[in-house]
Amino acid sequence: MVEIIAHRGARSLAPENTLAAARLGHKLGAHRWETDASLTLDGHLVLFHDDTLTRCTNAPEMFAYDPEKPGGMDRLDAYTLPELELLDAGSFFERTDPFSTLEQVEPPDLALFKRETIPSLYDGLVLTRELSWQINIELKDHGNEPELHFVASRTLAEIARAGIGHNRVVISSFNHGWLRWVRDRAPEIEIQALVGWDDDVPLNFNAPVFTNEEFPVLNINSRLITPKQLRELKSGGKQVNLFTVNDPHDYMRFVTAGAYGIITDFPQRFMR
Repeated sequence: MVEIIAHRGARSLAPENTLAAARLGHKLGAHRWETDASLTLDGHLVLFHDDTLTRCTNAPEMFAYDPEKPGGMDRLDAYTLPELELLDAGSFFERTDPFSTLEQVEPPDLALFKRETIPSLYDGLVLTRELSWQINIELKDHGNEPELHFVASRTLAEIARAGIGHNRVVISSFNHGWLRWVRDRAPEIEIQALVGWDDDVPLNFNAPVFTNEEFPVLNINSRLITPKQLRELKSGGKQVNLFTVNDPHDYMRFVTAGAYGIITDFPQRFMR
């Protein structure tokens, strides 16, 4: 069975990385949701992808700054968790229609989206536990750690505080040092190494992450791999998930080649 993973929740039908998007991904039948954990000024982790706030919130209006001017006021890590919780993290979806899917969303849902705030990692973990669901937490490295491995350490602390079973959690990151730190302290939590951050930089399939056994599970940028290369990795013992696959033709090519999981903005397309 191919695992369908709702990228930042069902973000084609709801505001990304919100609890609304997570609930919808679950309702659609996705096997798990993927979300991003980013560090705040006061050392909390929130579910937010960008290092800046403008694209997905009303921060410029709320905090009265011009995002085009220098000074760092648009950075997420310039604010504390209580400040970030004041922001509207849902209205942008109706305003921008990022996936041209507004006609598929009921008006009552659009109204509810305007009440969505930036969730904490703890909020996302509790919701996942309550839904008896699965979560993939991508640890975002925005270069703002107060001390070495702080993000990884705080993630494990929040998992424990939320009371969610370790079998329901996957931790992924482009920062493979964090993954090693997690593996050494919580070996029962699955880790997945992200590969291919830049769409324009070809992958070196002779690199250690592909050739050694340190990371059995890889989450690879689908733009940078062919079905043939995927088959070769699988024959070498790697389990491969691909991001971000939205086209049904690409889905079939990669699934036929042996992809274990598909991270997609459109779980509704593939759960059918």
